[in-house]
Amino acid sequence: MSSETFATAIFLITAIVAAAVLINAFFPIIYQASSTFSESSQSADERLRTEVKVINTYANHSSDPNAEVWIKNIGSARIAKNDIDVSDVFFGQEGDFEYLLLDLSGTVDDGEWSYTVLEDTVNDYWDPRETLRIDINSNKIPGTSGQYVYFQFVLPSGVSVAKTFTTSG
Repeated sequence: MSSETFATAIFLITAIVAAAVLINAFFPIIYQASSTFSESSQSADERLRTEVKVINTYANHSSDPNAEVWIKNIGSARIAKNDIDVSDVFFGQEGDFEYLLLDLSGTVDDGEWSYTVLEDTVNDYWDPRETLRIDINSNKIPGTSGQYVYFQFVLPSGVSVAKTFTTSG
């Protein structure tokens, strides 16, 4: 009888140790997977709630070629100005456009862009229903009116808006 008790005790201890080893092995994997799913879900939610629309455009090739693009935040998410600062802007003639650099000095030179949040509540965010005006200086603007130019604005989250429009005289 005592040998059966001893054997049962050894099997019980072995089962407890095996269960502990399995828990220690699988718990970090399950935790990491749930963290990955959570981050992915949060990122997808941000992209779904972020929506922007080009509402007006202007481009003119004069002695100082410039363009202006107005974009409305029509989504429910507010966009941090830090995200705008690292956004990508592409501009130029169809098939011959360039990547523009953000100008923070206040003087927009060739191949650069700057922005202003209109109706800004001065909270370092581009809030829903506010308009972003982008000022562009680019030699890629055609010299004659009625020519097509391409504009694309891409946020770091991957949300983007593009517009093809004509130049004015």
